[in-house]
Amino acid sequence: MSQSQYLKILEKEIQRINKKIDWKIVTGQEYSKEAREHKLLLQKVRYHSRRTFFARLFPSFSFQF
Repeated sequence: MSQSQYLKILEKEIQRINKKIDWKIVTGQEYSKEAREHKLLLQKVRYHSRRTFFARLFPSFSFQF
């Protein structure tokens, strides 16, 4: 699985959790479990996006970050 595919999967999962959180807010239910999961997924996206940023910043180096 490529990194771009992985990021797309994470984005879809974040959207699914957002919909679930929105529904729970509307119905007045507790959503702390989903909020933690959402936060974790955002951290993963940021981590992997940061790595691609450095790879684009220094394309001439052959090592990976």
